[in-house]
Amino acid sequence: MRTGNLLALVALVLSLAIVWEIRQILLMASAALVIATSLNLFARWLQQFGLRRPLAVVMAIGSTVALLTIFFFAIVPPFIDQFEQFVQLFPKTIDRLEVWLEGIITRLPGEFFDPSILNLNDLLNQIQPIFNNFLETSFNVFSGTLGVMLNLVLVIVLTIMFLASPQSYRNAFISLFPAFYRRRIDEVLDRCEEALSGWLVGVLFNMVIVALMSWLGLWLILQIPLALAHGVLAGLLTFIPNIGPALSVIPPMATAVLENPWKPIAVLILYVVIQQIESNFLTPYVMARQVSLLPAINLVSQVVFATFFGFLGLLMALPITVVAQVVLQELLIKDILNQWQQGGESLPVRRRRSAEHQEADDRATDEESEIDRPSPDSAEIESKS
Repeated sequence: MRTGNLLALVALVLSLAIVWEIRQILLMASAALVIATSLNLFARWLQQFGLRRPLAVVMAIGSTVALLTIFFFAIVPPFIDQFEQFVQLFPKTIDRLEVWLEGIITRLPGEFFDPSILNLNDLLNQIQPIFNNFLETSFNVFSGTLGVMLNLVLVIVLTIMFLASPQSYRNAFISLFPAFYRRRIDEVLDRCEEALSGWLVGVLFNMVIVALMSWLGLWLILQIPLALAHGVLAGLLTFIPNIGPALSVIPPMATAVLENPWKPIAVLILYVVIQQIESNFLTPYVMARQVSLLPAINLVSQVVFATFFGFLGLLMALPITVVAQVVLQELLIKDILNQWQQGGESLPVRRRRSAEHQEADDRATDEESEIDRPSPDSAEIESKS
């Protein structure tokens, strides 16, 4: 192996090690970039009404803060109260479920089911500590007030910096690439911003609609207690596709067990219908501009990011995957693989070659002009003659 190749390999390994060490900071920077993109989209919409950029940015931030404040004081306190009631009712739910399942088992003929196969008490006793540990872990995650506040402050500061001068950061990023390829990178960044903006608009709209449908369905149709808390939870978990909807149905089904044995099944049917409406009608209509991701890619990206980066990685898996897919489609597939010719050169190489040829032609033209231009002495002689 040549010395240059060895040094390049060592530099690559060191770069990957550094990136791994600062992965949480990079994830928070990605979260700030996603928030800044959404606020920038709002600010651009306000600029269409004749507002200047600074005023539009201030109004976008102020409107977002006002909406979050209203949401906090109108939704969060009743949600917390109802969630605490749910935690208190969960042991009663386990007892009711135990009585209900034992009643079903005793009515089954012996040839269809052997009660000795399943020890229901042991099973439920194993489930309840798991649920309690889950709640305790969730509480510990959110109880690290200092760490959470520091991370939140970092995200807010980065968001404001990105939003204050987005073009400066964009130009700084583009300048990292060769001169002949910077225009192409600028086009790819436009595609990434378009895809990310479409995804943000779609997912926010879907979260609101799913929360309203879940709340109204549980409250008006099924009359399930704590409907507001379950509806808000369903809307928030819509941000995490595949995994979120599956988790959101568990609390209302557990609460419905206290009401009637048939209501958990009705809750499950209601949530399945809501998810079908969301996936078959809302998503195709709202996310028409979004880069379509295959379901398997969605699931694999969430599992990978959650495994390596934790809960924040799970939240950021989909937007990062959307941007990564655009980058791969534009740079790898279109510019390299689709332009690859046997014995030929890829598009970036041809662009670099053409840029070099253009520079050589410009230099040759300048040299010719210097040769054809009369020298000062000859010009003086001609003037004298």
